[in-house]
This record gives sequence, C-alpha cells and structure tokens, in this order.
Amino acid sequence: MSSGRAIVVGGGIGGLATAVALHRIGWQAVVLERAAELGEIGAGMSQAPNAMRCLDTLGVGDQARAAGVPTYSTGNLRLPNGRHLQRARPGDPTPLLAFHRADLHRLLLEAVPAGWVRTGAEVTALHQDRDQVTVTWTGGGATADLVIGADGIRSTVRRLLWPDAPPPRYLGRTAWLGIAPTGGLPGSVTMGSGAYFLIHPVSRDRAYWAYVTTCPQPGVRHDDEKATVLDHVRDWHDPIPELIAATPDEAVIHLDIHDLDPLPSYVNGRVALLGDAAHAMSPDRGQGAGQSIEDAVVLAAALAGQPAIETALRRYDTERRPRTQATVRGARADGRRTASPAAHRWMTTMVRLMPAALWRKGLAPDGNATWRWQPPHLPAPDTGR
Repeated sequence: MSSGRAIVVGGGIGGLATAVALHRIGWQAVVLERAAELGEIGAGMSQAPNAMRCLDTLGVGDQARAAGVPTYSTGNLRLPNGRHLQRARPGDPTPLLAFHRADLHRLLLEAVPAGWVRTGAEVTALHQDRDQVTVTWTGGGATADLVIGADGIRSTVRRLLWPDAPPPRYLGRTAWLGIAPTGGLPGSVTMGSGAYFLIHPVSRDRAYWAYVTTCPQPGVRHDDEKATVLDHVRDWHDPIPELIAATPDEAVIHLDIHDLDPLPSYVNGRVALLGDAAHAMSPDRGQGAGQSIEDAVVLAAALAGQPAIETALRRYDTERRPRTQATVRGARADGRRTASPAAHRWMTTMVRLMPAALWRKGLAPDGNATWRWQPPHLPAPDTGR
C-alpha cells in the first residue's frame, strides 16, 4: 500500500522508530503518548549491528553514531575480585555502541514530522471494522487505516485486543540502574555468582551501570535503594562501588525483570503489536530496543510492498514472530544461567579456557545470527511500490 494513515500508540523508542519508518514510505501518522511529557524511562543501553543497520535504513544512523559511544563490555569479562576472564585489546574494533536512552530517543523524535506526537493521550477504547480502526483517548479520538501498539510490556492495545494473552512473567531477578558522572571507562561485565554488573560509557564523562541479581518475588523496594545496591557490591572490584557512590541518590532506578510468553500472532485485523508490547524480553542479550527498531523497519517495508494492509500485516507477523520469540527464549535462557551458581561456575571456566582469538571472532559484527540480520529496503514514497 503506497500511502495511508496510522495511529501509533506509544512514544518510546519503538513507537518513534515506527513513526520515522512510516514517514519514509509516505504514510501519515499520529503518535499517542500517555505521559504528560515525552521521554525515555531508564538509563543506558547498547545497540548491536542489526539495530544500527536499521537506524541507517531510517536515515538516522549517522546521528546515532555521533551520539553513541563504543563499548567493550562484551570483550572485558571480569570476576568480582577484579580478575579478567577475557580482556579487550586497546584499539580493537567493537560491534556495540552504548547510548543514554534519552539520547537515542531524542534523535528519533527529531526525525518525526512536527505535529505527529500527542502527549497526555491515554488510550481508552479501540474499535475496528473491515475498513478502518477508531481509537479513543483522553481528550480525543481518530480513525485510521492501521493502529500499531508500541505501548510497552503492559500494553493497553494488547489488553484490549488480546484479552487472553498471559500477563508479563516475572523472571526471578531484579535490577538497579544508574548514570554516574565519570569518564574513561571502556565498558565491562563482571560476572558474580547469581548476579552481574554491567558498565557502558555513554558519553565522554558519563557511564551507565546496571546490577542484576536474583530476587524471589517482585515488588521488593527499599527506603534507600542506593545504599542497598552498594551493600550488594561493596566488596567487588573498582570502580564498581565508586560508580554507585557517584550516582545521585534520586537517579538510582530499581526495576524488576519480566518478559512475555509467546503470542500466537502479533496482528489482529488492522492492529499490529510491536516491540515490548509484542515480545518484551529480559536484558540479557541487549536486544530489547533493537528488536523494536527492527519491527518498525519490517512493518514499513511490508506496508510499502503489499497492495493491501491485511496482506502486509500477515507478512510482518510471519517475518517477525519467529525471530523475536527466539530472541526472547534465548535471553530468558541466558538469564537463567546468570542466576544459577552452578551455571556461573561452568560459564566462567569455559570463558577462561576459550582462546582469546576465538572469543574475539564471536564478537565480530557477523559473529552471531542475531547481529548478522539485514533489514529490508524502504522504498521512497514516490516509487509506488
């Protein structure tokens, strides 16, 4: 379908990437964000080659590379006592770029046409017939050819149209996140027994950190979250305690880790789910935001390449469900291994024994099937394709 009108529910990274992709194929869109102000919850993340190729397809790859910082987190693996299991060599290329979430969100927002985004718009009802979809939200409503639910793991769109879908699954782990005003760190992962500590540089003078550990039930919170996480890692190697201590108290984020069990389809009539609304995953493979950006590009390519929306959505569902659900399963399995002391001993032994050259080969941009993925082409809107 060469052109149309869409309503995108959710103004996070996946929703904005979708708006940019739709604009590039000549569609019009409204992006509904329920928060009063547009922004990204969270602290930092990394993007792998598959996501960076998608950002190139969306026309924002150069801006993303200017905003991101190379991170050697996958090449620098350590134990809590400071010992290196693997060490990145100075000057080695790295396939990963690290971002403050707000920086990536901002550059996508700048690529969305003016007037497309509406804040304070919480969806309250959704009705569709054979030809169109009507969305009602606080303070308004509109009809469109297509609705895209990019509204996160607790998606309103999914609740309304997939009422039998199971709720998010708690994975038995909790995480503390923060941004510390410190520079010069190359990125690393410290592997403890049942826990790990991740560091990404996100600018010349800031570093993102995340501590992930087991917790038997969700919702456990503390009067002083910063002091609590510091207690967990007080005896871990430098600069881990210093990073936490340097983080402003109010900037320490505590969240529980959930994912979604597989849906039988990401499509219901003229409504499609995208990103965490469709396939929320644990952070263990660093693919949550990247998979949502992939979704956006594949959906736009399908819409541009098929004469009917229903056909395009079937193509989107067929292409995206196997890949994203396999990534969810893989991330969940990685998380289970991280949480298991026995698996931790096995993993650290295997990493220690693996030749450095073989380890580096696996960290090349084409080192695994997830990173090798290539996005489809988005034709210009005047091609009529």
